[in-house]
Amino acid sequence: MAKTTHEFQAETKELLNLMIHSIYTNHEIFLRELISNASDAIDKLHFASLQNRDILEGNEDYEIFLVPDKDSHTLTISDNGLGMTKEEVIENLGTIAKSGTKAFLEQLQKAKEDNAEITDKELIGQFGVGFYSAFMVAEKVTVVTRKAGETAAVRWESTGDGSYTIEECEKEGRGTNITITLGKEFYGDEAEENFLDTWNLQNLVKKYSDYVRYPIKMNIETQETPRDDEGKPIEGAEPITKVEIKTLNSMQPLWTKNKNDIKDEEYKEFIKNQFHEWEEPMEVFHNKAEGNVEYTSLLYIPAKAPFNLYHADYEPGLQLYSRHVFIMDKCKDLLPNYLGFVKGLVDSPDLSLNISRELLQQSRELKTIGKNLEKTILKSLERMLKNDREKYEKFWAEYGKSLKIGIYNSMYTGSSVVDKLKELLLFASSKDGKQISLKEYVGRMAEGQKKIYYATGTDRNTIEKLPQMELLRDKGLEVLYLLDPVDEFAIETIRKYDDKEFQSISRGDLDLDDAESKEVKKEAEEIAKTNDQLVKDIKEALGDKVSEVKISSRLKSSAVCLVADAMGPSLSMEHTFASMDNPMFKAKRILELNPKHDLFAKLQILHANGKDNAEFKDYCDLLYTQALIIEGIMPENPVDFADKVAKLMAK
Repeated sequence: MAKTTHEFQAETKELLNLMIHSIYTNHEIFLRELISNASDAIDKLHFASLQNRDILEGNEDYEIFLVPDKDSHTLTISDNGLGMTKEEVIENLGTIAKSGTKAFLEQLQKAKEDNAEITDKELIGQFGVGFYSAFMVAEKVTVVTRKAGETAAVRWESTGDGSYTIEECEKEGRGTNITITLGKEFYGDEAEENFLDTWNLQNLVKKYSDYVRYPIKMNIETQETPRDDEGKPIEGAEPITKVEIKTLNSMQPLWTKNKNDIKDEEYKEFIKNQFHEWEEPMEVFHNKAEGNVEYTSLLYIPAKAPFNLYHADYEPGLQLYSRHVFIMDKCKDLLPNYLGFVKGLVDSPDLSLNISRELLQQSRELKTIGKNLEKTILKSLERMLKNDREKYEKFWAEYGKSLKIGIYNSMYTGSSVVDKLKELLLFASSKDGKQISLKEYVGRMAEGQKKIYYATGTDRNTIEKLPQMELLRDKGLEVLYLLDPVDEFAIETIRKYDDKEFQSISRGDLDLDDAESKEVKKEAEEIAKTNDQLVKDIKEALGDKVSEVKISSRLKSSAVCLVADAMGPSLSMEHTFASMDNPMFKAKRILELNPKHDLFAKLQILHANGKDNAEFKDYCDLLYTQALIIEGIMPENPVDFADKVAKLMAK
């Protein structure tokens, strides 16, 4: 057959034009694409040989071979797979069979016209690049192929200028050789990307194609020092250069093995090497799913949370593989944000090797995989909480905040998250100093107790000294200690647990329903009536520092406390927002006075001398500032506070 020239299909020509003009800047993926094509060709041969053994031509050793040639500036990727006929070459190399690519080409072209920035990460593995990716690095691409069982071979050649030539030729074995004559910027010691350097090629195979099931081989030069008859190195002798065939990939991924056949040490070693972990993982999840969507996952929880887990620069995501071929390093679409600390990989034959980032987000298969992974992890954590409390508490110390943030964010992501996570929450408790779940709290609530009580603070000691704790402690009521700023936001989002509302000891009415509490409340109301003018004048003296002054029914020995209105943000919430430079959320501060404390009697005496009495105003301000300090809030004018205290001490 004489050499003939053909025009590329229109879409193919456009694709080549875009690639050659470097829209696709991550050049190294061409090797992944061509190796994947070679692997597919061997798969097809293996399948066909099940019905016809003759097409193997006596050679059942499948392999992919890389041949870098520095003299000709070429890199050849060869396989002994099925190969192609002339008609198949024209169909497969002259056209894009699956033209879902067209829409993406239009998108790329528009981005180019708009001068939009397109990053490597956005484009890596974007669509059906396949064979055409070779033109990113090539001045010329030559394909020599012979179909298994056929005698005639075909040579296809193109410089990517819109046309290609095709002619018959000879080829000794079955399969396909793709020879890339590299552009001058892709070879040589001065090139930033040298695709003839054997060390670089080995690294690229390890990165993208380590788990291709067939051996990827290459001739590697090594130098050995000559030795004498006794095996000792000969001093001053010139090194001997040897060439040996080396298999570059490990082929069988650990995750494809039956997990019953894998030892814990193998998991630990794999995770250490694959993900560069120094410590043994806290938990490993290895699952294989079949059905509508097939996939294998190997996930793990690191022993320690990354230092930047809750920072904006933290990048969550799992490694994504398709048929053991690496697609993406940080796939964020598989797990919800609150499980962003989970690392590992997912391998599915149901995902396209070149699936785009846009398609990933819309992929039904990916969403199904993600839901299953989420369910698997949460069920495992539930079992850990139930069966290995010590281990779970270690997990909680490292990652509990992520789950609480997940609950708080559920107001934006969907309320179902609350139901998924609320059973996994742990809080410090006033009862025994240990951490407790909401289920455990409700299970040991006092008879007749209607609410789940909690207190906020920076540490246990601070909370236990709060005046608001006295009454609940005396009544033997358990209080949850919320020591992390996000805790109260999570509690507010949950609202109820087992039909029991959450009640801050520093917000609104404690709603204690026992006879003694009712009597104390009634007595406080009576005192408030008889001291109505005093309460009003204290409020006037404090101005807009407080929204209300009340006679307290919750205080025992303390003179004063500061609480927040039940409907608005709490004092701790206000403090949290302020620390994030967002002071717009203000708690409605309510100053509660203990009518049985000596200071209340002192206030009554001073008030009798008139509300404009300077000493009365000083006492009002001192009591308010004292309440602030108890809550851990710095007074607005510490010097003024210190002066007033000194003046009282001098009397």
